[in-house]
Amino acid sequence: MPHPPHEKQKHRNAFFDNAKYLAIVLVAVAHAWEPVMEGSRTTRALYMVVYTFHMPAFVIISGYFSRGFAGRPEQMRRLVSGVVVPYVVFEAAYSLLRRWAGGEPEHPLSLTDPFYLTWFLAALFVWRLTVPLWRALRHPLPVAVAVAAAASCTPGIGADLDLPRVLQFLPFFVLGLVLREEHFLLLRRPAVRAAAVPVAVGAVAAAYVLAPELRLGWFFRNAAAQESAAPWWSGPVMTAALGACALVLAAAFLAWVPGRRMWCTALGAGSVCGYLLHGFPLKALEYGGVVEAYPVLASPAGRIGLTAAAAVVVTLLCTGPVRRALRCVTEPHLAWAFRPAPPPAAPGPRPAEPAGGERSAGAGREPVAVSRP
Repeated sequence: MPHPPHEKQKHRNAFFDNAKYLAIVLVAVAHAWEPVMEGSRTTRALYMVVYTFHMPAFVIISGYFSRGFAGRPEQMRRLVSGVVVPYVVFEAAYSLLRRWAGGEPEHPLSLTDPFYLTWFLAALFVWRLTVPLWRALRHPLPVAVAVAAAASCTPGIGADLDLPRVLQFLPFFVLGLVLREEHFLLLRRPAVRAAAVPVAVGAVAAAYVLAPELRLGWFFRNAAAQESAAPWWSGPVMTAALGACALVLAAAFLAWVPGRRMWCTALGAGSVCGYLLHGFPLKALEYGGVVEAYPVLASPAGRIGLTAAAAVVVTLLCTGPVRRALRCVTEPHLAWAFRPAPPPAAPGPRPAEPAGGERSAGAGREPVAVSRP
């Protein structure tokens, strides 16, 4: 029987909800900078810093909450209702918007070629299906890093389900699978939180120096090195370098995420709505040529205004009313599409006690359930 909404909220972990909300705000803000950062070295540097860690942090959290996925029928139903259905709906919606408002009436409506924001849902579907494999491997993280490095120098993988991006972001998802709660608690230590400040300052300074030269495509992880006119060996090198930077900055970001309930905590539960919806106003600005029509938006004051507007809009899109209105798409009830779950099997006879009245090692112990904050 489903829990009442207030009971679900009571069992949620405030730290992860805060982290998801703040990560989604960074996603929206960085997208808002794209049409106005040309000619601004500072904006480009901030864009590089945010793109280094915001999606890796979100993918790590997604992996952490996928640890218990084993392909059971109820989990497959949730995967379809919570990932596949939103992917199909929003892939179609963004493609139609590009046709009607973007001046591309021939733009194909393809469910295998994710457009704009929907790549993450396609990736999450693939990653989650492979969880049992990664859980079975003895050393899953090195294997995932090797897969990402190989993908970064293998041209011609194809655009189906944005596979290059799926493979190159894979190590962050696998990292989330192997992390435990105590690892996140380490980030809450005062020494780590203090160290996060110079790390962030140093990252911005380094990005400012590198901004004119470093190609932004490296941060998107959506192509092999050769497809961007770079030598093949630069793919694995940049995978390792950007991966290390992403881990450091993601740790700094998570170290400063509040662990207590705040005004924004409830918004973390609606982060998927903020993620999927914020692209519509941004694409409307792009297709309508608003920045070209109003050059003031590309001024320092205009960039600040766009930053604030993006943060406010995505916050509103994460609120309860929006989440409830979109539940038919993001959390649909699909009982009609699936067979009813079989009744639980009757418990079998209890095994006999070993001789001497002592239990064998591990006997009678219940498996430890994965806690879901």
